[in-house]
Amino acid sequence: MIAEKLVRTYKFSFDENNQELAFFGSMRPERSVEMADCVRLIEKSIASIRGTIYINVKRLVRLNNVAFHALGGALLKAVDERPDLKVSIITSSVIGWSTKKFGTLTAKNPRIIVEEYDSEFYPGQTFLEEGGFIPILRTQTKLTWRHEKDILPRHGLKPGMTIADICCGIGDFAQLVHKEFSPGRIVALDHSKSSLSYARGVAADFGIQGIEYIYGDASEMLLEDNQFDFVTCRHSLQIFNKPEFILKELYRICKPGGRIYITNEKNSHCLGEPRAESIQWTYNEVAKLFDHFDMDVELGPKSRRYMQDAGLEDIRMESFMVTNLDGNPQDFADIIQSWENVYAGEMAVKRGDPPEFITRFRKGFQDHIFAALHAKGYAGWPIWVASGRKPL
Repeated sequence: MIAEKLVRTYKFSFDENNQELAFFGSMRPERSVEMADCVRLIEKSIASIRGTIYINVKRLVRLNNVAFHALGGALLKAVDERPDLKVSIITSSVIGWSTKKFGTLTAKNPRIIVEEYDSEFYPGQTFLEEGGFIPILRTQTKLTWRHEKDILPRHGLKPGMTIADICCGIGDFAQLVHKEFSPGRIVALDHSKSSLSYARGVAADFGIQGIEYIYGDASEMLLEDNQFDFVTCRHSLQIFNKPEFILKELYRICKPGGRIYITNEKNSHCLGEPRAESIQWTYNEVAKLFDHFDMDVELGPKSRRYMQDAGLEDIRMESFMVTNLDGNPQDFADIIQSWENVYAGEMAVKRGDPPEFITRFRKGFQDHIFAALHAKGYAGWPIWVASGRKPL
């Protein structure tokens, strides 16, 4: 049973089943007496549980000193009085001050710990967001856009809609949607500061205005409920170890009757001729490598199940193959080279793979490049598209 109460500019709730007390919004009282209800809820909640109580402040966007002293004082008092009690405060890196501020309570009592929720939530992010990999994402989007600009209307995208592009990466998809479909509003959110910086720079260089780039955690977005007609999340569920958390948030921010649009891959279905056997072996190993880091680049065909489980209806699915024939074959080859650099040059090394494995692993990527550039060759990269409607 979850009890919830609105207090001024913030809410708080207690989930007895999970022993979690959550705070949302902006907590800026002028006097400590304004925190009385909140403190009583903390005391009542703690009295009803054993072991660990979880204090969720991931969506507490502001907290002044009056509120912090009231919260912190109540928690310190509780652990002093209850030797059996532990307090775990769950913060997010998106709210930059929260981990440091609540961390001061740990110094006063080690049974109060602070856990930054998203510090381990994105196991593959460091591989995919930095350095030379960022520019190649533009090439990937250029090749996929040839297909998606025709696919998107079939999945419900129309001019004038309010759009959220979640896990927007370097922002190029949002820019293309902005140019092609003239949305009424478009918000682009990502958890990578470097990617967002790149996106803002490109938008400025190209004179693109009207895209709201936001730093945020896709699993705990600081966006209001039910505000977007069309919510996109491309090539992203496959790199989260808990994709259902992301879909839950996409569902929350989508308007009733609006649609959620996702794309994901099945990397083991990448193909090429000639040298098909070597290529197939490598991409089978890519899937295993990602699984080692709790990512699923085989998620594409599973999208329908995920969307049904999220509560969506009228689910539409289709797939398309990006190939070396979609424009300049060298563009396709450049993408494969970037994959080799990251997957064989970084991820396999971090997993601890032996040199002989990495040599064979690299050969499959090089053979895929060979197929892409061969005068009679064919190389493909399959992508699954799925969308679903949020019930009215």
